[in-house]
Amino acid sequence: QVQLVESGGGLVQAGGSLRLSCVAPGRTFSSYAMGWFRQAPGKEREFVATITWSGVSTHYADSVKGRFTISRDNAKNTVALQMNSLKPEDTAVYYCAAGRYGSTIQHYNYWGQGTQVTVSS
Repeated sequence: QVQLVESGGGLVQAGGSLRLSCVAPGRTFSSYAMGWFRQAPGKEREFVATITWSGVSTHYADSVKGRFTISRDNAKNTVALQMNSLKPEDTAVYYCAAGRYGSTIQHYNYWGQGTQVTVSS
């Protein structure tokens, strides 16, 4: 079992930045690819970004490419999502996930509780 705890969400104006963090206590963190997903009210959960266990490879949704950066520190069991140039349409609950490298929900076995990101216009 992998426990994931997100933090760093909040309210920000359009054009601003936020940095989300996800901590996964335990020695198995480096075995998993990590991903970030988001879910806006009334919408399905959607892929945002993913990173391999080594951190060598990353993949982003087209909607965030060039604005968001995913990174990980296996020594600290953390994965981060740096979000720049935020837009109102980025407003959602953001979820951290652990599993296999990929862009679908089915690639991930473990999920955090989510952190709210609200971007005002």
